[in-house]
Amino acid sequence: MEDKMKNLKLKKVILAYSGGLDTSVMISWLKENYGCEVIAVSGDVGQEQELIGLHEKAIATGASKLYIEDIKEEFVEDFVFNTLKAGAKYENQYLLGTAFARPIIARRIVEIAHKEGADAIVHGCTGKGNDQVRFETTIRHFDPDIKIIVPWRFWEIKSREDEEEYAAKRNIPINKNNGSAYSEDTNLWHISHEGLEIENPENSLEYDNFLTFCKNYKDAKNEAEELEIEFHKGIPVAINGNEMKGIDIIKYLNKIGGEHAIGIDDIIENRITGIKVRGVYENPAGAILYKAHEILESITLDGDTLKFKQILALKYANEVYRGLWYSKLRKSLQAFVDETQERVTGKVKLKLFKGNIIPNGVSSKYSLHSEEFATFGEDGVYDQYDSQGFVNLFALPQKIEAIQKRKNEW
Repeated sequence: MEDKMKNLKLKKVILAYSGGLDTSVMISWLKENYGCEVIAVSGDVGQEQELIGLHEKAIATGASKLYIEDIKEEFVEDFVFNTLKAGAKYENQYLLGTAFARPIIARRIVEIAHKEGADAIVHGCTGKGNDQVRFETTIRHFDPDIKIIVPWRFWEIKSREDEEEYAAKRNIPINKNNGSAYSEDTNLWHISHEGLEIENPENSLEYDNFLTFCKNYKDAKNEAEELEIEFHKGIPVAINGNEMKGIDIIKYLNKIGGEHAIGIDDIIENRITGIKVRGVYENPAGAILYKAHEILESITLDGDTLKFKQILALKYANEVYRGLWYSKLRKSLQAFVDETQERVTGKVKLKLFKGNIIPNGVSSKYSLHSEEFATFGEDGVYDQYDSQGFVNLFALPQKIEAIQKRKNEW
């Protein structure tokens, strides 16, 4: 360890705990090196199976206690749906499933650290990944002074094999897989897959090896499925006429979307650290909701607002990706987004089939589409002769440039 880390005096630390190999080993390592009490904290954002037996495992590996914080509802209502309203996709592809889960977890960890009077917060993120940034920007927002300890930056362990050897010597219970597993992150919104053959962009992938939410395209249903999604001010509130809570809407769409192989994204993305990585994301509910929301906005937002919002969506996504959920900029962008959503209310019909989301009709009492004006047939509301003056003025800059080129022989 670096000298400054060796000399830390710690009595009690809070560990961001998943129950995986890294954090299981860290409990023992922290106690050995600092002689401190270790309190584990897990944020429940919909991991489901991953939380089963987690309390027993944390205690068995040396934690004095484990908090499992149910933050699913806030995660969906305040993080997922606000990002959906923004139409934010990182690099126009990634639906930010891991990115917006980290700030809410990190904030809760800080709150528990204060409650417990902890000296430091510990996380198991590596020095190459995005999550170290997301956790620490949030921690610093809520507590600029608390110590943050990141063992991967300085401990003697250098690989998964080293971790497994460390655990074996100390009888630490782990799910040993000898490096054969993918690196995955799961919550209500998505599951991500990285590692092994996925890492090389040249590789064609056998999705059957790792798909969890979704069926492979070849195994998807052979019949299209129709559904209707109702939105109120940009937020989904009902499916097929049945009002549902946000959590239940996501679960339902994950299920039926997964059966139709919806939302499988094979992406090359640029990490915060500058490294390009390949990952496969499954987000059937996200893909369906984003498409439906885009369709509804197409008839309820005027053209200039819609185009400007699409530009800002990229910046919004960048803030979320970099862990800056609580930044002044993200909050300010949210204020703009919320204003745009005041009339994004209505119903969108879709068909799901073999990985495709097919528009099937949209309606809203706030629709700006007028068949009376848009028709190709005869109408009594639009005088086509008026367009002559409009087009002459619109083309005037190009006309002047052409005249000047000819006159001055450019």
